[in-house]
Amino acid sequence: MNSEHHYDVLIDLFEQCFYQEYRTRLVAGEHEPYYQPAQTPTADHQIVFAHGFFASALHEIAHWCIAGPQRREQFDYGYWYEPDGRNAEQQAEFEQVERQPQALEWLFSLCAGAPFQVSVDNLSGLPVDREGFTQAVRQQLQRYLREGLPPRAERFARALADYYQQSWPAEKILSWA
Repeated sequence: MNSEHHYDVLIDLFEQCFYQEYRTRLVAGEHEPYYQPAQTPTADHQIVFAHGFFASALHEIAHWCIAGPQRREQFDYGYWYEPDGRNAEQQAEFEQVERQPQALEWLFSLCAGAPFQVSVDNLSGLPVDREGFTQAVRQQLQRYLREGLPPRAERFARALADYYQQSWPAEKILSWA
């Protein structure tokens, strides 16, 4: 990881992009990532990412960028999650749900000049088709760029590209086979 790929940059950029409008903060956590809606009218919403990992922060931001207003009022957006050890049906459901946030995470990574690798997140379960999932995530990212990105995702991706002095990657992504 590049020394400039420190999560503090993501916390600052996220706050600049979204705090005033959404009262949401990006927070470095110590364990598993989660989203915590505000518990009182004066509290902030929190996106907590795992272990101070840059990629975890990008991934959790991607989930937030997709979640609508009702989802953002629920712990962890009200999503189902089955931990390591999923069976084939559960893994297929996981990959279906994870296509969109991982596509945005890939875009964010490109805009930050950081490496990206899909996460199948099933290390102790059945063997998975990582290449097939990578292709599905790639196709979702291309679809987003052809049909339009979620507005918060585009705002954050452009802030990353500006900060890290990366060109907007749309042409490159759309030319991928």
